[in-house]
Amino acid sequence: MDRNTIIGLVLMAGILIGFQLLTAPSAEERAAYQRQQDSLAQVEMNAAERRAQDEAAKAARTNAEAAEPGIATLKADTTLTDSVRTARIDSTRLASTVGRFGIFSPAATGTDEILTIENKDLQVGIRTKGARPDVIRLKGYRTYGGQPLLLAEPDSGAFGYHFFLGNLDVYTGDLHFTAEKLGTTGLRLKASTDDPSRYLAITYQLDSIGWLMRMNTEVVGLQNEVDPRNMVFQWDVLGRSHEKHLPTEQRKCTVFYKYMTEDRSYLSETGDEHLKLEGRTNWVAFKQDFFTLALIRPDGFRGNGSEIGVAMRNDGLHTKAYSAKLFFDEAPAAHASLPMTLYLGPNHFNTLRRTEIPQFDRIIDLGWGIFGWVNRFIVIPIFNFLGKFNLSYGIIILVLTVAIKLLLLPIAYRNQKSSARMRALKPELDALGKKFPATEDMMKKQQAQMELYRKAGVSPMAGCVPMLLQLPILYAMFQFFPASIELRQQPFLWADDLSSYDSIATLPFTIPLGYGDHVSLFTILMCASTVVYTMITSKQMPQQQGMPNMKLMMYLFPVMMLFFMNSLPAGLSLYYLLANIISILQMTVLGRFFINEDKLRAELVTNMSKPRKKSKWQQRIEEMQKQQQAARKR
Repeated sequence: MDRNTIIGLVLMAGILIGFQLLTAPSAEERAAYQRQQDSLAQVEMNAAERRAQDEAAKAARTNAEAAEPGIATLKADTTLTDSVRTARIDSTRLASTVGRFGIFSPAATGTDEILTIENKDLQVGIRTKGARPDVIRLKGYRTYGGQPLLLAEPDSGAFGYHFFLGNLDVYTGDLHFTAEKLGTTGLRLKASTDDPSRYLAITYQLDSIGWLMRMNTEVVGLQNEVDPRNMVFQWDVLGRSHEKHLPTEQRKCTVFYKYMTEDRSYLSETGDEHLKLEGRTNWVAFKQDFFTLALIRPDGFRGNGSEIGVAMRNDGLHTKAYSAKLFFDEAPAAHASLPMTLYLGPNHFNTLRRTEIPQFDRIIDLGWGIFGWVNRFIVIPIFNFLGKFNLSYGIIILVLTVAIKLLLLPIAYRNQKSSARMRALKPELDALGKKFPATEDMMKKQQAQMELYRKAGVSPMAGCVPMLLQLPILYAMFQFFPASIELRQQPFLWADDLSSYDSIATLPFTIPLGYGDHVSLFTILMCASTVVYTMITSKQMPQQQGMPNMKLMMYLFPVMMLFFMNSLPAGLSLYYLLANIISILQMTVLGRFFINEDKLRAELVTNMSKPRKKSKWQQRIEEMQKQQQAARKR
């Protein structure tokens, strides 16, 4: 090993050590992180104990003697007066609650009821035990089966804070709160301690309309007992199925989140995933197919220690299990506040955008890059404009299709004209095929074809460019229709819900390769129209030599689409069907009234008689072909 190598290794080691020293967390950061981990660990350790205690509390209501040993003995003791016996029973129970809830023992008992707040769009039932939204109903929506649409159901998951009183793990879901109505849209709930000046309060407030609910948690007079920085907000939700086809619905359900300084991101849509958040998080959203539950903080949740997760459910009733454990940054104070905003509503693009929450509208997958831009700035504005006329959404899809086809008409015209120019050269191309029949002459034949195109002023790529320009629209619509809540439960012809598949027959078996157990007529008609469109376009395009399987692939594609799209939304199949029909009509009208092939032929013959200078691109192509020929001869 020479000196330079040794010096290099030493320098590399020095750089690595320096980098580790620079990026190592401070003592304060390590201490804070350890507190968070201890909090989460303690929460998990106490979960089983808390569940056992809850079961014991339920049993106590039917069998106090079994649930609270010692009370039975007191009750059976005939030497005690009733007043002494009652006092001792109360003392025993108080000791038990103090041991579990500490200074919050006055909140260990109370009335368990659900109080309702509501506005024009939203109805929320809040349970006094736990001060949690126990029932969330969207007024303007119903399930596919016609039932009220509930985003949360009673006891469907955890919702509340874990915090520590000494070594006691207290969960707000176990505390009883006293409630104060704030009109019809607000509610303030308070969990008392043994000192009236010290308490925990949670306030919920709805706007008069809309899907946002403000939530503010106040920690009052507890600065010596409760550190807000170690309070863990836990929210677990079981997403119930609301739509026609559970497997399709599941594929669109996951947890979205956004760091303060980054773009929104999301967990797996096809499997289970758990993530420890690494940075300050602006919002966390439990996205279902067409609805979302979200927590938003303008200042963000603390990333160090916060966690989110999603897991599949296979019980036939639910889509996914969502979870979030979130930390805060507020320091202990005489009156500490932890404000948040909850979004409890539909995945409607304009509705999400009006919240002015950064990138909140991007929980709707409209496609990436140019495909998303097409949807945001072309498709959605046209769709929303048409929606103002109170038309059937099947008719709206028809009008939308016509509008898009009119926008693309110049491109379609250029594409068809390019195909006509290529067909006009068929006699010359056939002559070249006869001149170079052998396979070994293929390179010479290609050179002769390029020379022919140059002289005629025809570009074989001219027809491809217009087709490429149409692809963003094609893919954008593929993203748009499955994500459009406007189509949800909208009927058209034989389809009862344009946001899901239409079915004219249910099969007693399941066809593999994704087809399923039903027959979608819109999908069949769409594939049939694709076959017709393919037949017409193949006749208009010149036969390509050396590609015998191309025609087979063109006809195989509609068959593949039949399997792929059978379970996709009927609105999407309807759009592609209408687009194919309009394209066929366009080609017929343009070919008959606007494109004169005899005139094009005469123009090309005139061009071939004129001397033309080779372009630099053509010169490079010919030079490359000559080099390839020379290499083969060696």
